[in-house]
Amino acid sequence: MRRYKKQRNLVKPAKTRFTTAILTLHNVYLQKQNLRTLVLSTEWSESIYAKETLGKEVARFIIGPYFWNDIVQALKVGNPLVSVLRLVDGEKKPPMGYIYEAMDRAKEAIEKAFDHDRRKYERVFEIIDKRWDDQLHQPLHAAWHILNLGLFYTNNENKTLDLNFWKAYHARVAKLVPDEVKQDKIGQELGVYMQADGILGLASAIRGRTKLALVEWWMQFGYEVPNLQQFAIRNIGSRYKSRNIIDPILLDNIDEANEWLTGGPKNHEEEEVFEGEGLTFGHVAMASGVE
Repeated sequence: MRRYKKQRNLVKPAKTRFTTAILTLHNVYLQKQNLRTLVLSTEWSESIYAKETLGKEVARFIIGPYFWNDIVQALKVGNPLVSVLRLVDGEKKPPMGYIYEAMDRAKEAIEKAFDHDRRKYERVFEIIDKRWDDQLHQPLHAAWHILNLGLFYTNNENKTLDLNFWKAYHARVAKLVPDEVKQDKIGQELGVYMQADGILGLASAIRGRTKLALVEWWMQFGYEVPNLQQFAIRNIGSRYKSRNIIDPILLDNIDEANEWLTGGPKNHEEEEVFEGEGLTFGHVAMASGVE
């Protein structure tokens, strides 16, 4: 078997079981042709495995199209989510505000992979949203996102910040700033911040949104909104005073997580066993009773 798959291991160990499963499916899919060649070979048919019940079942799965169709569906969902996990679990931890952006991009990549047919990914999004609300949709993350200049202005302009997001942000303000007078001042200054008025709208401030560490930006340009500035610096925390900007390429990796599937067959029933001869794996599956 190792000879047919060119000595490559199919199992790809990772930090989490989910990532291990997706990376292993990825490897299996890349070896699709080699695995099919194996079970159609004389070497296989003469082996003891071909005569065993389990071996016959495995061969039927590999020859048939439906197993591969299911793998592709799983990868369309799993690849973008694995990219998010790699971003979160990497050596350089991302600022919390980036988690929202990463999850949004993952969902967009999944939607695109299913050709924007909501019926195909609706249930997946329900599961993701439930996990998100239960574990990640927290006030701390929401505040991080709003205070992250590199993401906030674009998302605010595109109106992608929903009601629950803003509720979480205000909950964070209430927790960190119990003084109601100061809360009101932060609320008033938030409007100035959203419009990028005064110092916040200087060309250097706009350039700094993606070039400066968050604390550094707030210290340089936050004087226009002193109460929000104080809240931002306190919320971000001293451990992020060093440069903490995430390479945009890492977020782009989420967008492109499913690009390698582009050009592949939408239905593996139509794949030919031998190119140009008209015999498809769908025909083989039907003849062998594979479901």
